[in-house]
Amino acid sequence: MEPPQPSRCFHCGLPILPTTAVQACIKGTPRAFCCHGCEAVCAAIHAAGLEGFYQRTPEGEVFSPPPELPRQLDFYDLDEVQQAFAEVAGDAREAQLAVEGIHCAACVWLIENGLSSLPGVLEARVNLTGRRLRLRWDHARLPLSRILRRLGELGYAAVPFDPRTAELSLQRRHRALLYRLAFAGFAAMNLMWISIALYAGADQGEFRTLFHWVGFLLATPTLIYSGGPFFAGAWRGLRHGHLDMDLPIAIGAGITYGLSLLVTLTGQGAVYWDTLVNFLFVILLGRYLEARSRREAVSATQRLLDLQPKAATRLSADGEPSLVPIRAVRVGDRLLVRPGEAVPADGVVQNGRSQLDESMLTGESAPVPRGPGQSVAAGTLNGAGALEVRVTGVLRDTQLGRILHLVEEAQASKAPIQSLADRVVPWFVGITLLLAVLTGGLWWSVDATTALLAATSVLIITCPCAFGLATPMAIAVATGSAARHGILIKHGAVLQQLSTATQVVFDKTGTLTRGRPTVVALLDETGLWRADDKDQPLSAAWRQRLACIAALEQRSEHPLARALSDFARQQGVDFLALPVDDWRMQPGQGVAARVADQQLVLGSAAWLQTVGVSRQARLAQTATGDWPGATVLHLAMDGREVGRLLLRDDLREDARAAVHALAAEDMRVSLLSGDAQAAATAIAARLGGIEALAEVRPEGKAAVITGLRDAGQRVVMVGDGVNDAPALVSADVGIALGSGTDVSIASADIILTGNELRRVPQALALAQRTLMTIRQNIGLSIGYNLIMVPLAMAGLITPLVAAIAMPLSSLAVIGNSTRIARVFGRAVD
Repeated sequence: MEPPQPSRCFHCGLPILPTTAVQACIKGTPRAFCCHGCEAVCAAIHAAGLEGFYQRTPEGEVFSPPPELPRQLDFYDLDEVQQAFAEVAGDAREAQLAVEGIHCAACVWLIENGLSSLPGVLEARVNLTGRRLRLRWDHARLPLSRILRRLGELGYAAVPFDPRTAELSLQRRHRALLYRLAFAGFAAMNLMWISIALYAGADQGEFRTLFHWVGFLLATPTLIYSGGPFFAGAWRGLRHGHLDMDLPIAIGAGITYGLSLLVTLTGQGAVYWDTLVNFLFVILLGRYLEARSRREAVSATQRLLDLQPKAATRLSADGEPSLVPIRAVRVGDRLLVRPGEAVPADGVVQNGRSQLDESMLTGESAPVPRGPGQSVAAGTLNGAGALEVRVTGVLRDTQLGRILHLVEEAQASKAPIQSLADRVVPWFVGITLLLAVLTGGLWWSVDATTALLAATSVLIITCPCAFGLATPMAIAVATGSAARHGILIKHGAVLQQLSTATQVVFDKTGTLTRGRPTVVALLDETGLWRADDKDQPLSAAWRQRLACIAALEQRSEHPLARALSDFARQQGVDFLALPVDDWRMQPGQGVAARVADQQLVLGSAAWLQTVGVSRQARLAQTATGDWPGATVLHLAMDGREVGRLLLRDDLREDARAAVHALAAEDMRVSLLSGDAQAAATAIAARLGGIEALAEVRPEGKAAVITGLRDAGQRVVMVGDGVNDAPALVSADVGIALGSGTDVSIASADIILTGNELRRVPQALALAQRTLMTIRQNIGLSIGYNLIMVPLAMAGLITPLVAAIAMPLSSLAVIGNSTRIARVFGRAVD
């Protein structure tokens, strides 16, 4: 007699049908599978030594058969395709994948361990809740298609994560919640008529039992369909050792249902079918309103996403326009942007002039003129003129794409204050269960029905949800609102650090000033030449010196070097043919080289002394009174100082206003510069007499910031240059201008996309408002539970009233958080 055949698949646990049954020997043991797909997956898991997956799979868990892999996986290996969803700057790449087939923590273990064993996978982390895989891999060693095939071998199908697809998935979940809510509402309305009849005296007549069974027939499917997610969530939490908020709701609903069913079967007592259905309806209504409110509160990300056009008008080589999807646009393409259209990609204007609305990227409402040679950003709205744009960045590589990425990262991050909520919430449910048992025990001696109802009210009314939402909701609203006004916050912890700042340190060149210095005067032994005196010609000696200086500065990217080269061109001085040898530079000090057989040294007085050049006494009385704050460069040729050059960089228009706004908040404001003390002090005086930290070399800026922090200050550093990066990292909060270097932007915690200094005090005000809101939210949550839980334990609140009150606390937290956007919007507009 043959042994009985297994009835369920060894891999997925589904029933085995005779028409599709598969038998295979796995590691010497015969196994039965429902299909060839499950057999292949099981064989691959054992071949990789990952059979521990089956020990980690929860008892009785039923999966679905392995999903079908996407076709043409090699398509995802192309750089052009990966640019749409991955970081492709080098061989080390990163992407997020949406994975189909994830069921439980065992799946997470299998995917992470199954991929980590592949040579070339640098990191694989699975988000069980979002069914997403964050993958880092070496593209030179391992193509993405091989990773996707490996996932297929393990029983999972993965595709690049698309925020729009995620948005559609969120809409489907909201729709399903709405359907459950509608079902519960329909049952509640019908049960209301039965309740009216029972309360009117039918509970004493011959139809009493009939009404009870009709209530049972209405309440049972409502509990299964509308209340099903609560029981599923509670079971998932228990299975993974986590006390979920669905657990008290499931217990409360189960107790109410069981009590009513007992009364219906025995005919003794009152039923609570209407209470059960009504509180399920109210809880679902609260969750639906909470989901909608939360989505609207953090809708800044979606609004930014909506700015990205879906198509673009591409110009062919002969100028013929054609409409193409945005994913088909490549760097170097020429695009036509018609009046009223959104710019599809970052680029440089080749032809045409217009005005662009950049308010959603920079927060500045005034249109910005754009013409040939000027850059435009994706998502900005074109005005009345047509533009021909050469593409420099598309999709994720655009300014809009980077902003969207930073906003998503910030909204997903945690502030340090949130750790309090993270520690408390897991204990909250346990305390709730304990209080419910205590309440039931205290009331049991008085009346069993009252004990059950009071315990159910305690289970339903306690709400850690509001406590858990207190911090993330406020941070999500704040970062989204800040992004709409040109303030990009990289992570939530920055808001808490910024709210406690006591000192703001501004770099001078390029931050407080325009970063475009100009030559205002030249001084040598013959006298002073002024740039504003149009009748005074430039001497032949200075023209020769300028040629050598411009040739010397050609190798430098410093703003002063560019200013000197531009000045030489304006004066018609030819310097390109001059040979330059032995060039060397000391950051923050000066440069030296041999130009046209002459040894040139240009820089600060300390730099001349360092290289052994003495200063000329007759040049010591430099007339700088007409140019307060001007930078003085000393010029030496063949070991002798021959002249001095005065350059001035005008302040930004909003520099004084920003400094005054910070000072009005009792903030200590300082200027950090490598200039001489007199020049830095003069600029500080023009800004309102702030502190001037002068003669600081680039490598010494970080030390200055560290010293201020050691002295007890919480320092905010604002800069834009390469040499500001160490100071930005050393500060409690680093703020970089969007026009700054890539290094400074990468080192900063906050980026000002509109390059407006007035956003600095606004960011500080936003941080203070956010932390105040978080504390208010925590207070609301604690106060609600301190008031409502004792009332429920005293039997003064019914389960229905508890169901109404519970979601109100979460809605109160959400509503309070949305006030951040309104208050901040009024303050900056």
